[in-house]
Amino acid sequence: MSRTPKPRPVYWLAGLALALVALSLAAVGLLAVRIDRVGEPAFVFLTWNLFLAWIPFVLSLCLAAVHGRGGPRPLLWILGAGWLLFLPNAPYILTDFIHLGRMGGAPLWFDAALIGTFATAGLALGLGSLLVVHHVVEARAGRVIGWTVAVSSLMLSAIGIYLGRFPRFNSWDVVTDPHGLVPVVLQRLADPLGNTFLLRFGVVMSILLLGSYLVAWVLGRALLGPVFGRGRAARR
Repeated sequence: MSRTPKPRPVYWLAGLALALVALSLAAVGLLAVRIDRVGEPAFVFLTWNLFLAWIPFVLSLCLAAVHGRGGPRPLLWILGAGWLLFLPNAPYILTDFIHLGRMGGAPLWFDAALIGTFATAGLALGLGSLLVVHHVVEARAGRVIGWTVAVSSLMLSAIGIYLGRFPRFNSWDVVTDPHGLVPVVLQRLADPLGNTFLLRFGVVMSILLLGSYLVAWVLGRALLGPVFGRGRAARR
């Protein structure tokens, strides 16, 4: 009896996960080299930020697994909400470049490479998770809804990055500190033009994330487009 071959997206997701693991290990390895040579635990916070960046990717894989097994819609909504809540943590590491030059003991180029590797891993985790979620939403609700979710998620992530970098809120503050988070959000919504820095930051970060995602989407669609197309046709 011949074994049923695994669908192509399974191999693609496995390869993507392995690549992200390798990139994350490379980032941690550079940090270990710095600590070993300098003797001070500088930039250790990057490991925590990278851990948080893995959460949306893992949740997206869970979402894809539930979708593939025809799981209940409420479970998909719960996983999707959790994914969206933690998604800003992935590209957030891009803003850690503000620490460049603030910690001595190593050449500036090495610290730039260190932060850059962590930031690349975080961004790749976020974009990879969005590719998975985009596919699930498009397969269930159509192309327009899929792109609406993708674009709005990236724009919300830009705002989430701002809230994390400057007011210093975390994803879990939605549950643990709503009384601190909600007034800040409502204040910004009440006067959206009153904070020009927020507007500039949101626009620039949104453009950066959207541009990066378009590149990732083109690459992902080139590899999996025919497979996705058969998946939608099969459900009609």
